[in-house]
Amino acid sequence: MSTRLRAWLIGYLAALAAVTLVSLFIGFVLGQVNLTNISMLYLLAVLATAVGYGRGPAIFASVSAFLIFDWFFVQPEHQLTVSDPEEWVSLLFFLLTATVTGQLAAAQRERAREARQREREAVVLYDVVRLLSEGSSEPVLESVAERVRRELELEAVGIELWQANNETLWVAAGDPTALVGLRDANAAAHVLQRPPTISDDKRPGPARWVRIVQPTRSASARQDVHRVPVRVSDRRVGAVLLVGRPGRFDASDDRLVAAAATQIGVSHERARLREEATEAEILRRTDQLRAALLNAVSHDLRTPLATIMASAGSLRQQDVAWTEEERQSFAQAIEEEATHLNHLVGNLLDLSRIEGGSLRPQQSWQDLEAVIDDVADRLRPVTTEHRLRMHITDELPPVWFDPVEIGEVVYNLIENAAKFAPPHSEIDVTVRRESADVAVSVEDRGPGLPSTALPHLFDPFYRVIDGRPRPQGLGLGLAIVKGLVEAHGGRVWAENRAGGGARFTFTLPVKEMPAVAAATSA
Repeated sequence: MSTRLRAWLIGYLAALAAVTLVSLFIGFVLGQVNLTNISMLYLLAVLATAVGYGRGPAIFASVSAFLIFDWFFVQPEHQLTVSDPEEWVSLLFFLLTATVTGQLAAAQRERAREARQREREAVVLYDVVRLLSEGSSEPVLESVAERVRRELELEAVGIELWQANNETLWVAAGDPTALVGLRDANAAAHVLQRPPTISDDKRPGPARWVRIVQPTRSASARQDVHRVPVRVSDRRVGAVLLVGRPGRFDASDDRLVAAAATQIGVSHERARLREEATEAEILRRTDQLRAALLNAVSHDLRTPLATIMASAGSLRQQDVAWTEEERQSFAQAIEEEATHLNHLVGNLLDLSRIEGGSLRPQQSWQDLEAVIDDVADRLRPVTTEHRLRMHITDELPPVWFDPVEIGEVVYNLIENAAKFAPPHSEIDVTVRRESADVAVSVEDRGPGLPSTALPHLFDPFYRVIDGRPRPQGLGLGLAIVKGLVEAHGGRVWAENRAGGGARFTFTLPVKEMPAVAAATSA
């Protein structure tokens, strides 16, 4: 006997039992008491039946109460006839009242049941949406499958999604043996079919299960496999496989699995669009960097090459009697431009390492003040027209960093300040301790930074010239500074200082120096 038929029989038997109990109470307890409208006691049985079992058993209880009361308690007894016509009116009013009361009670029960179903659907869908908000990776989909499996009390739930690269993402929750060999579409015995949309102003009907008859399916094939297609618009992108429900799903279950499949499809499509957007952004930035690199090669790299070629060509001229001073000038120009060219090429290589993720700082315990003094000495030809002032905190602790890379950071920041600071102005380098970090600031007295340029200062190939942002030339110094500092676990930022000029600051984390390293350093 099926579960649905068993529930139907229980409801009607309960209705008959309730009416019988009221009849026994009237016959044996109230039989000697003359009460008016004693038949109204049957309304208790009708109400109880309506609340417990619904409309059908309630109507059955009303009719049963009408017949039993007429048979046992209305004159002439044990007959379905009534001697007093007024009794007919009372009995008919009783039947009408009992029927209406049962209908109303059953309707309230149905509304309460629907409210509980809606609440259940809302809770489950909230959990599904909350899980899918984290993406559509395998662990997330496994959590969704497990949530649906527990709610529907299934043996197992499987989810398959078709990827753009012709691969299939497959996850499952529950008994893994129940899903063996069931990914094939022929294994599904039932498929949830969406109703067609008639028009925009009419709601579509409920989804329904369609039984799939496969001539090739063996007699031992499972009949409790249900497949719910996952769709995006009118395009199928996968399916949800439900295993372990031999009986039919009710309307609430249908809505639940259909809504869950829809949310899975939306999440899958959102992930696909996000991936396409990321690829498009990568291509756009690649084209932008390619254009900037070509512009840099055509200008910043060719300019020193042109100077080198011109100076070398002049030195090779035999028909001109160059003085020793002129020859030294040509040689100096070649050396300076070659150094500048080497610096540009080094910046390109550094940026390539940073963006490729191959940057690995060779860190050790270093004296930051000594590294900054060494950089300042190397920058004397660049800072000859400026006054470089050092402000370094006393008793600065040893810092764990790569001296070559951090030296490059300080070099780029001071060189950048020298480019924009007016001649004979100060460039201040300040080193101070800030709780768990050491902060290094380079300040100039230049025109400052335009507010529109601040978000892009550390972008590759971005430069600020004459106080105006111009994304041309190499402009790699600050991008390299950002990559090197972040590789050491620090951060870097730029701001306008009070009184004019710009301030660039970077931090390095201060770690506790091991005892062995401290003893070696001492």
